[in-house]
Amino acid sequence: MGTADVEAVWRIESARIVAALTRFTGDFGLAEDAAQEAVAEALESWPLAAPANPAGWLMATARRRAIDAIRRRAALQDRYALLAADLAVDSAVDSAVDEEVDPDRIDDDVLALMFVSCHPVLSPEARVALTLRVVGGLSSEEIARAFLVPVPTVQARVTRAKKTIAAAGVPFELPPAGERRERLGGVLSVLYVIFTEGSTATAGDRLLRPDVAYEAIRLARTLAALQPDEPEVHGLLALCELTAARFPARTAPDGSPILLEDQDRRLWDVSAIRRGLAALSKASARGLGPYGLQAAIAATHASAPSVEATDWDRIVVLYEALGRVAPSPVVDLNRAVAVAMASGPGQALAIVDELIAADRLPGSHLVPTVRGELLARLGRRPEARAELELAARLCANQRERSVLLRKVAALS
Repeated sequence: MGTADVEAVWRIESARIVAALTRFTGDFGLAEDAAQEAVAEALESWPLAAPANPAGWLMATARRRAIDAIRRRAALQDRYALLAADLAVDSAVDSAVDEEVDPDRIDDDVLALMFVSCHPVLSPEARVALTLRVVGGLSSEEIARAFLVPVPTVQARVTRAKKTIAAAGVPFELPPAGERRERLGGVLSVLYVIFTEGSTATAGDRLLRPDVAYEAIRLARTLAALQPDEPEVHGLLALCELTAARFPARTAPDGSPILLEDQDRRLWDVSAIRRGLAALSKASARGLGPYGLQAAIAATHASAPSVEATDWDRIVVLYEALGRVAPSPVVDLNRAVAVAMASGPGQALAIVDELIAADRLPGSHLVPTVRGELLARLGRRPEARAELELAARLCANQRERSVLLRKVAALS
């Protein structure tokens, strides 16, 4: 087994291993460190002798590493003795490898790990980094590439996050039932941020980062399996699936963006659309929340044979509903785009100008992008060109900027 095999096993099993170790030791930071040491050992030993049960090997090795770490902590000798007695540290590795763990308990452990990684005591950046690291199994290098930040920055965020969790005394347990739904919103928010970065990168030379988006989908599927009665979990999963279904048609072979009206809809992933619609159906059972409403908008696009044949009136209504349950300037801006398609650019421009007057999205390239498009449709070419030039200056993604500059050139 080579490096790729180790990475594949780790990606699949990391959450279960770290979660079990955290329950096992009561120390989240120690559990994650021990698991990483086990991976490092696997990279050295598996190419020489592949284990029959790779996941079990990682668990057993990580346990031993955790025990070694506890042994080195003089102040925790009593705790080590209790753990050693309970785990039979001196037993053969094979018995540890073959040990069966209660699958229901594992499910609870993974869910608890998600809640810990997304705890409110952490900054939003730390929550994203820690979730991708300990729940998603991504390396610091992979996270750094995904979010275009230096590797030391990611490492520092993860380290600070673990120290913050320890200092705050965050327990490794599921929140009480009364708090879980409130805290669940934080978990969903982190997964949404991860997926959004993958579906439209904020900076860099790629429009899409599918590896990041698909990792968010994998985590959302896990969460949906663990929390099947939470409609917004299914709503987020539906949104991710339906949005990702369009990935194959969103970029040309050279990576340049393809606008919605120019996409070959035959390339859209029909299986992803079906999965998304199934998740949306589950989300609809008790009324749609913010993620479910966004998924319903994505489903309307997915069911339309063309931009012209899209039910834009329905999309406007859905954005109006979304604006009531989760008001934000981005929602208002997207509603303006839908209004332009349903009723014309004049009404939409009034919505955008209200956002500008209230300074709702300062520094964002999205507002001048939409305003420039609307002005162009109204025949106000010089104003449109000025707005699109501003949008290009503000846009940090090179692929999006190239599209904006082409539109500027077409108006010159």
